[in-house]
Amino acid sequence: MDILFIALVFVLAGLVKGVTGMGLPTVAVALLTLRMPPLEAAALLIVPSSVTNVWQLAAGPALYPVWLRFRWLLLAVCVGTACAPLLGAIGDALAGGAWSGTLLGATLVGYGVLGLTGWRMRVAPRAERWVGPLAGAATGVMAGLTGVFVMPVAPYLQALNLDKDDLIQAMGMAFTVSTLALAVMLAVRGEWHAAAAGSSLLALIPAVVGMQLGQWLRERMRPAVFRRCFFVALLALGAHQLLK
Repeated sequence: MDILFIALVFVLAGLVKGVTGMGLPTVAVALLTLRMPPLEAAALLIVPSSVTNVWQLAAGPALYPVWLRFRWLLLAVCVGTACAPLLGAIGDALAGGAWSGTLLGATLVGYGVLGLTGWRMRVAPRAERWVGPLAGAATGVMAGLTGVFVMPVAPYLQALNLDKDDLIQAMGMAFTVSTLALAVMLAVRGEWHAAAAGSSLLALIPAVVGMQLGQWLRERMRPAVFRRCFFVALLALGAHQLLK
């Protein structure tokens, strides 16, 4: 039953990725945490997330200008992820072990609300050099605590008014670095081992199947309608986590 559940989760997460170009880790963690702790769910998504994000990177223009612009943000993601276990231990001492699920729920609700309302933050060009690293560090901490690394880096990148190709590639690079940093953190903690890596590798198969279905579906429905359903689902899953 668990194998079937995990396969269905990654088919659905891949489908969302195929239609919208994003959302695979967020959907996977949101659904997997119905049955397992956030970091156990995060260990399963390492390979599918890495492969699909590298695929997204390879489809874009030259990587170097994107890397040059966002290198401090990406470094901050790694630093934030490395600090997450310490912050998690402090949180456990102050609030008990259930708070990480609450944080995940709040993250999903926040992302769902932002997506449904269409609200975007604004970042002045002169502020980018310090807001970027802050957004990266916060994203790394969130990734290390919840397994979700879309907040706040995705709203931040959208606030920069990048052209479509640069935005997709910047997100792909941020998500790739976040995934690799998360994998290193999990390995250091002993939660990313041979069995977890094998399970994650197998999860790539339904994820790719889902992506192919999503790309087929994208040609037959309006992406805006699908995105709205996606954000409503995230909002509902986040509310469920909070109520637990």
